[in-house]
Amino acid sequence: MHFAQFHGAPAYAAGLLVALVLACWLTPRAWWRRPTARGLLILGGGAWCVGSMLLWATQAPATAAAATSVPRAAVHDAGIPSDARAFRVHRDLNLRAQAGVNAPRLAIVPAGTQLTVTGQRDGDWWQVRAPAADGAVATGWVSSLWLRRDGE
Repeated sequence: MHFAQFHGAPAYAAGLLVALVLACWLTPRAWWRRPTARGLLILGGGAWCVGSMLLWATQAPATAAAATSVPRAAVHDAGIPSDARAFRVHRDLNLRAQAGVNAPRLAIVPAGTQLTVTGQRDGDWWQVRAPAADGAVATGWVSSLWLRRDGE
């Protein structure tokens, strides 16, 4: 076993210490004269809550730094990073001429087909390029609710 597997242990140990101090300070002294399930619950729950908050607080700056490290050139008009432009169809999907359920249907895109987002949006409707049955590429509008990121 490696030490990296226990990276949360110091946070939960500090959480237990903080929970112990708070429990002694905020609860009646008579509660702590003998071990009870209530005391165990207070210490365990407090250690879990405070330890979780400590872990979250120490990992939040790394997540924010990773989110801002996307180069400006990789972001397109719609705010979609270039590596996130490929999507797969979750279920059979109607490719429409315009955004909306009343627009004429151009084709039915089968589940599992990979689509490319053009960057134009109209609410939940995205304009995409999809492979057509004849080998060409068709451009149309789909509901983004039925798309999953490639690899999801």
